[in-house]
Amino acid sequence: MARTTAMDLTKGRPIRQILLFSLPLVAGTLFQQLYSFVDTIMVGRLIGEDALAAVGTTYSLHFLTLGFVQGACVGFAIPLAQAVGAQDARGFRRYFWNGVWLCTALAAVMTALTFALAGPLLTLIQTPAEIFADARRYIGIIFLGIPATVLYNFSAGALRASGDSRRPTLFLLVSSLLNILLDYVFIVPIPLGVAGAALATVLSQLVSGLLNLFWLAAKTDLLAGSAGLRGFSRPHAAKLCVIGFPMGFEYSVSAIGAVVLQGAINSLGTAAIAGQTAGEKIRQMFTLPMESVGMGMATYAGQNDGARRYDRIRAGIKAGLCIQWIYCAAAWAALFFGKRPFTALVLGPGEGEAAALSVQYLAIISTLFCIHGSLMIFRNTLQGMGYSLHAVLSGVGELLGRALGSALAVATPLGFVGVCLANPLAWGLALCYCIGMTTHFLRRRESAAQTS
Repeated sequence: MARTTAMDLTKGRPIRQILLFSLPLVAGTLFQQLYSFVDTIMVGRLIGEDALAAVGTTYSLHFLTLGFVQGACVGFAIPLAQAVGAQDARGFRRYFWNGVWLCTALAAVMTALTFALAGPLLTLIQTPAEIFADARRYIGIIFLGIPATVLYNFSAGALRASGDSRRPTLFLLVSSLLNILLDYVFIVPIPLGVAGAALATVLSQLVSGLLNLFWLAAKTDLLAGSAGLRGFSRPHAAKLCVIGFPMGFEYSVSAIGAVVLQGAINSLGTAAIAGQTAGEKIRQMFTLPMESVGMGMATYAGQNDGARRYDRIRAGIKAGLCIQWIYCAAAWAALFFGKRPFTALVLGPGEGEAAALSVQYLAIISTLFCIHGSLMIFRNTLQGMGYSLHAVLSGVGELLGRALGSALAVATPLGFVGVCLANPLAWGLALCYCIGMTTHFLRRRESAAQTS
């Protein structure tokens, strides 16, 4: 396949290739998270703590529903990466167009379903009455924007599968700057409140998705010669579903634990909601680079699996862990000194209860970042090799971990400390499973390759 701006991850030193491919992904996901972080800052500083709590209480629902969409789209890109590794240009195009059909159906169904259920879901997680209306308004707009989320994630996944991680990053930079501008416009000159923050997020993501699609269609040869390949193909669609939907379910199964956890947080009061929201948004800014390296690992494993280079997959795991652990140490140091200034940036100056809880949250969770970084390497290796069902099963571990954290918060004197421990417990249980499955399947692939 001709790929003018893409990387061939089946050649070269694994640590160098993973780093070069992942660095644009790191920048891209940081820009993407900037959407949410800017929302948090502007809502917290310009509207108020109750409005911030309203946005924060929707996080678990956001994770549950949009996580499924994002996971499915990431999974749809795995057969594309495997086609690239196998030098199968026709297969790439067949998978792409069948992915378009599946994404269209997914966007329509998820938008209708989530918008209709937004209110009942907020009630289910015990959203306090004083913030319920704002929370419903915010998450309703986010759910109506699911087609934009699908467009961005699938188009970016197709570019990354080909080895081009730069273009999606550049387009996210453009949309991130647009998001900042629209946040201000929709909150200050046009006082739409939390609805304005949600609208800015959706419109900005739509722009980045359209830019990805334009580049794919007009500036690369990835889709050239697609005549006769755009129709629905049951075998290609089936493989996309077998890999993509389990990845979506993995995100959602894990997110069920987040829903349970959010119910526990809500029971602790508005200050706990605002404090955990601020701390979690800051945490995400620091852990997203780990997830980006994981995304790079999925493409790396997919290409090398297509090329039957299992030795390179093993070397890539070691390289990926090295990258993650060095980064985790640096992130811990940054939060050790910066947790109070970061919290003040979100919540404003002052030493209120919400600020104290945010600082406590960051102090505890940052010491356990290495668990999350390691999980991203092993889970994405499994996904890149096509074992998405086992990613779902690892999500069960995350569900159990967050449920345990919720129990510690509600039923023991630990209280908010249980909330702080919930995510690390979830990561640890999932990591144990993914290490075992990755080791097992690599050995099986290597044995099959030796006997064939």
